Amino acid sequence: MNTTISVKWVKGMEFESIINNHRITVDASTDHGGTDKGPGPKSLIAVGLGGCTGMDIVSLLEKMRVPFDGVSVVLENTIADEHPKKYEQIHIIYEIKGKNIDKEKVEKAVALSTEKYCGVYATLNAGVKLTHEIKIIE
Repeated sequence: MNTTISVKWVKGMEFESIINNHRITVDASTDHGGTDKGPGPKSLIAVGLGGCTGMDIVSLLEKMRVPFDGVSVVLENTIADEHPKKYEQIHIIYEIKGKNIDKEKVEKAVALSTEKYCGVYATLNAGVKLTHEIKIIE
């Protein structure tokens, strides 16, 4: 499967992309020459990772018949001080909310996502140190 995404310059540091009829504005903060009309491109990488692995977790927990009330993915990012200021480490915190959550099944879902299913995780794992933890919230 191949995809093509176009990102068009609007003005200043603002760019716009339309992906499957969804409009995304990317901009820099005001201290970096932008007008802060949207998230920066590096943040969208983390959003992609959180969304990809989060969707896996929801799907896998549903297939495993694990009832839950909520799933949150928190990403704590360490960025290099020197250019190109890339992500050096991303720590993923999986927060699963509900009563009597089977932690072993959550651990299995996380392992399947990070080792097999999440394409964003696999892409980033080659150059970024990725770690994770699981928090069960009752």
